[in-house]
Amino acid sequence: MNAPHPTPTWRPVCTRQDLVAQSGVVVLVDGEQIALFYLPGADGPDLYAIEHRDPKSGANVIGRGLIGHLGGELVVASPLYKQHFRLADGSCVQYPEQRLRTWLARLNGDAVEIA
Repeated sequence: MNAPHPTPTWRPVCTRQDLVAQSGVVVLVDGEQIALFYLPGADGPDLYAIEHRDPKSGANVIGRGLIGHLGGELVVASPLYKQHFRLADGSCVQYPEQRLRTWLARLNGDAVEIA
């Protein structure tokens, strides 16, 4: 028998006005930097939350990366080494051993929330 999935605990991190369409912004949550990508009208969710720290360099740069499609999937390219991370699950296209943490993200009225 499958255990029920726990209900996510949503917490506000910024407002819709803080977001930049088709780009990334970064929020600080409990000492961790999280990149938010707001993609209204994109295939899939409008909002993605992904770890801001590049695993190869250790630099906090992912929120400044370029967004695009690669193999039919939405990705962000690290500004330093250009490796591509899937926004949906944080996995790296070129290096499967590299992965970024992801969070659920949503717009709740004007509040941006993650869980």
